[in-house]
Amino acid sequence: MHAQASSHTTTTTERGSFALARCSCGWTGPARRSRDKARTDAAEHARTNGS
Repeated sequence: MHAQASSHTTTTTERGSFALARCSCGWTGPARRSRDKARTDAAEHARTNGS
């Protein structure tokens, strides 16, 4: 069994004209054309998962 990270560290990355939110836990958000929406996805993930 894998140990869970004690905190979620989120980042956003760009792939072409899309931005994606990613987390140290392995979660990846949907591709977004809006960088702001990708950042919002990352913040929501961190908030709901105890960062």
